[in-house]
Amino acid sequence: MLTRFFPAERVVARAMMRLSLAGSVVVALAAPLDAQKVRLEVGLPAQPALADEPPSVSSAGLLADASMRDLLANGFPARLHYRLERWSSGRWFDDLKAAFEWDVILKYDVLGKKYQVVRVVNKKAEPLGDYPAVADAEGAAEAPYKVAIGLPKKGERGYYNLLLDVETLSLSDLDEVQRWLRGELKPAVSGKKNPGTALGRGVRTLVVRLLGGEKRHYEARTGKFRP
Repeated sequence: MLTRFFPAERVVARAMMRLSLAGSVVVALAAPLDAQKVRLEVGLPAQPALADEPPSVSSAGLLADASMRDLLANGFPARLHYRLERWSSGRWFDDLKAAFEWDVILKYDVLGKKYQVVRVVNKKAEPLGDYPAVADAEGAAEAPYKVAIGLPKKGERGYYNLLLDVETLSLSDLDEVQRWLRGELKPAVSGKKNPGTALGRGVRTLVVRLLGGEKRHYEARTGKFRP
């Protein structure tokens, strides 16, 4: 009998086959990206505008490896969670003065054959476009973004610290990501999730771990400056 797999099911079947072959294969698949392939940058405005204009954040290479692209192409969304912090620099201790967080979500619409990119800020979704090629979608997701973070005062010495977590999908609730893309931004209410989806979420989590896309963490920091 011929068994037909839908896109996500093909990834499950492929991962299960790899798991059965050899443990070393799983280790190789779970290896993180080469740090040299990833670039994070916090761009500062010109010196006279440090207290008046926000910094910009850009990145490159976050989704370039084959396992990430394979998952994206089979309908598993990628979430990029950014947190930019502004620290003041003191004589003895540094002090966190401001922070700003946002998400960028990429998802491949298998039926429409297009990549969707959405930025989520303060629970509001901003569509960044639909793209036929994954490289174009990555370009939109990683393009410079001016961050609405609290700015330093004149004469305040400090620096910016950027933290980024990349998940191939939300391990806690893939359905929440789907709602984000539809504009339904309320998170799932604890205890009211459909129990029938629990097995599906467990299988998805296993697949992501096997393919090396569970979660990746990156950081970047500017030099110290004074407006």
